Amino acid sequence: MVKNVREHFGSRLGFILAAAGSAVGIGNLVGFPVNATKNGGAAFLFIYALFVFFVCVPVMMAEFAAGRASQRGPLGSYQHFAKNNKLWHLAGISAVVTPFMIAVFYTVLTIWIFGYLLAIISGDLNQMSNGEFFGDFINSKVLFLYLVVVSVFIAYTLFVGVQKGIERGAKIMMPALFIMLIALVIFILTRDNAMAGVRYYLIPDFSKITASVINGAMSQAFFSLSLGMGILITYGSYMGYHESIPGSARLVALADTTVAFTAGLLVLPAIFSFNPDTNTEELSSSSVSLIFTFLPKIFLAMQDTIGYTGASTVAAVFFLLVFFAALTSLISIIEVPVSAAIDQLCISRTKALIMVGSAILVCSLACFVSFGMVDFFTNFTNYAGQSKSLFDVVIDVFYDTILPLNGFLICIFVVYKWRKENFDKELEDGEPTYKGSLVEKYINVSLGTFIPVILILVFINTVLAKFFGISLI
Repeated sequence: MVKNVREHFGSRLGFILAAAGSAVGIGNLVGFPVNATKNGGAAFLFIYALFVFFVCVPVMMAEFAAGRASQRGPLGSYQHFAKNNKLWHLAGISAVVTPFMIAVFYTVLTIWIFGYLLAIISGDLNQMSNGEFFGDFINSKVLFLYLVVVSVFIAYTLFVGVQKGIERGAKIMMPALFIMLIALVIFILTRDNAMAGVRYYLIPDFSKITASVINGAMSQAFFSLSLGMGILITYGSYMGYHESIPGSARLVALADTTVAFTAGLLVLPAIFSFNPDTNTEELSSSSVSLIFTFLPKIFLAMQDTIGYTGASTVAAVFFLLVFFAALTSLISIIEVPVSAAIDQLCISRTKALIMVGSAILVCSLACFVSFGMVDFFTNFTNYAGQSKSLFDVVIDVFYDTILPLNGFLICIFVVYKWRKENFDKELEDGEPTYKGSLVEKYINVSLGTFIPVILILVFINTVLAKFFGISLI
């Protein structure tokens, strides 16, 4: 077998947009604004920003640096630096299995969003606002057709490679996403009563800030930046040798946070403008619930001011925006196991894509039928006093739980196994002013001390809460 030549992004802009695309997803556009409004508004935003730039950015730098220095994905990086230490290889395996399983449930969500987009275009907005629509929709056989259509698009993007596929796709979809988001925000903010939503979103309510809210802000920040998924290690391996890692990490974090914040200026004013009697308790922290059951009602309410066609158009643009965000994230997530297969098995991208894609497709189909179609997957198991479907288990284990553990492992690995001096040298390459700076001192201290402690505590608390119904905070 001949070792494959490592591809690289063609430009820094392409890398930034691709990395930002992996981070910007459903959680940013819906989950973030809802979590913020339920947990203190501007106060939550402040705590979130602190976590992003003082906790998440150092972890992001560690992932980028490990990927670029090893020129491999997460499993290859651990093997490269840890040599024959099999325990560290397990951490690499976890960093590959995690995005594989996240891709499984994210595929389901992406297909749902695509189906809703088509339903809106077909003129079904009125039916979608019916509470029973979503339950019927997720058990509809037409979803399997949608799965084929979206899978072909994703497969093509990944098949043509890093520059022609991922980078080119990011350069198209990310600017389009930003433009649509800004256009929708401007439109919504001109509506009556929209400022009530802005005030609710931005005026701090410090009385709601508790230990659990702080934990939620940390989790939201960590998850929304794609940390612990192996994506940023993989993208780091595609990074130019003399690109600035600290500068790139800051830009990706800034882009991700900007989108999340701006989404709040869209979702909350829209809710308060077109449904002034909104009960804030209805604003579930579940982005899935909000997207598919609550927002269609809000969009339908627009018909009183802009007509049914206008309401359908706004709804279609919003779901197209969310669909683009979901696609960029899903492509990035799938690239991790594909890249790992190429590295570890020394096979072509085509063979790796067929192998990984087929496995994700099979697992996604099992999740697709876990909402009532197949009883075995619908009532898959029980824990914490609740019945769980296969879809629930995948989310609970691989999205809500394991990411902080993977983040903890990469921090300890970079600082204590790869060693600080090697890590610093990698960060200095592309940013000479980094050496001896306050940023360098902070990164070294934080990654080796309190950041791993925070991440392991979040992991332990999540395990206890999710699977045993016990919360430490």
